[in-house]
Amino acid sequence: MNTAASAIARNTPTADTARSAAVPGGRLARLARLGSLATGVAGGMLAEGARQLAAGKRPKVSELVLTPANARRVADQLAQLRGAAMKVGQLMSMDAGNLLPPELADILARLREDARTMPMSQVVEVLETHWGKGWELGFERFSFTPCAAASIGQVHRARTRDGQELAIKLQYPGVRRSIDSDVDNVATLLRVSGLLPKSLDLAPLLDEAKRQLHEEADYRREAENLHRFGALLEGTSDFVLPRAVDALTRSDILAMSWVEGVAVESLADPLVADQALRDRVAGLLIGLLFRELFEFRLIQTDPNFANYRFDADSGRLVLLDFGATRAYAGAVVEAYRRLMAGTIRGDRAAMGEAAQAIGYFQDSIHAHQREAVIDLFEIACEPLRHPGPYDFGASDLAVRLRDAGLALSTDRDFWHTPPADALFLHRKLGGLYLLAARLGARVDVGAQVARWLD
Repeated sequence: MNTAASAIARNTPTADTARSAAVPGGRLARLARLGSLATGVAGGMLAEGARQLAAGKRPKVSELVLTPANARRVADQLAQLRGAAMKVGQLMSMDAGNLLPPELADILARLREDARTMPMSQVVEVLETHWGKGWELGFERFSFTPCAAASIGQVHRARTRDGQELAIKLQYPGVRRSIDSDVDNVATLLRVSGLLPKSLDLAPLLDEAKRQLHEEADYRREAENLHRFGALLEGTSDFVLPRAVDALTRSDILAMSWVEGVAVESLADPLVADQALRDRVAGLLIGLLFRELFEFRLIQTDPNFANYRFDADSGRLVLLDFGATRAYAGAVVEAYRRLMAGTIRGDRAAMGEAAQAIGYFQDSIHAHQREAVIDLFEIACEPLRHPGPYDFGASDLAVRLRDAGLALSTDRDFWHTPPADALFLHRKLGGLYLLAARLGARVDVGAQVARWLD
């Protein structure tokens, strides 16, 4: 590292801590990680089997595989691989969590917020690869300690020589070229290890994960999404987005203006936010989703809480991370409009027709299975039907959705993965419900959606 970069580094805490680890970029290095994981799982099975035999028990193979220690091994290795491998764990924990063994589901859920950071040496390598040597001459300050880390990249704060405060998102090395093989390898590993039910059809979800990951790994595309959403929300006093800095953005580097804000979950603390503010924040996000679906036909589909922050000085919600942005066709939007309107009216025939149009039902579906799916929609749309503010904090909606989904999934003749559009919309809506519950928010969802259903 040259003198200028060294000076920047001396003024910044290094990221070479216990939570940092170099991302294996080569195919063989990543495959070796997965191989060592399989070996570790097998070793854990032997150790647990010996322990149970010594205690006079005759353990089942499934019990040996599904130990907390083995589940931790899986989660830890996925976190170190990051990229597609980690994304598979994240998608499974949010989209198929009801079908996973609880030992695995609980630990995989932590992957949504747990990512190891790159050490400083690897950060410098990424910057020199894409910006060239001497990149630091354009910066007054560059923090090598990331302020955020996720599945395919991490974010650093910087200030340019002309005083611009920026957020610089760096993609982990090897993510793009490893996407397809990582997804396939991790799915195979989890299958053969017994950590997933054999009846779970992950193929459509995995195919969609690959497609979405290739899009998320293109930071120029995310910059375009930032521009699009910035234009759609221009003039609003409720939301603020970073501005993409095109001159510094590359396929693996996204440069954005820095936007201040606190984690949205912190508003759950009554010392930080009162009930009215929590209600407003949840209401704004749910209302924005309806605008995205019915007006923009363009949805940011990642409901990770880290994608939302709150700027107390301006009272605006900060919207981050537009990599997982999906356009929705007019026919799909109209079908969802009919589905929601039918649910509010209690018109199950209209709900069934709309669900058929979206792609929920195969031709071979039995009548009782069709009714079970419509029952599930009625539960999911309960906040839309509720007169006045719906109290998410006092509701057991998430539990009932989980139980209904699990009951449906046990019907082996039914299993049918909905279209990707439906999966990602439901993922977003479910994530907003969870956030509203975390905040203990009361939101008049019926009033929010009514303008779009007339």
